Amino acid sequence: MTDVANVIELVGSSEKGWTEAVQAALDEAKKTIRGITGVELNDITASVDPSTGAIKEYKVGVKIAFGVEH
Repeated sequence: MTDVANVIELVGSSEKGWTEAVQAALDEAKKTIRGITGVELNDITASVDPSTGAIKEYKVGVKIAFGVEH
């Protein structure tokens, strides 16, 4: 394990829920980043349909940490 980590910030979204929104961000990061060691959730928000009052999209700001490769 390295003593230094890189951290990137992404926003994940889903029509199903906040867990799925986090997973969407993580899945996208895994396409190009190796060695992901953790996530930190920041802004947890949702878009609401004004005509029904129902949540139509869940959004989560995610910080993703991964080790620096030498």
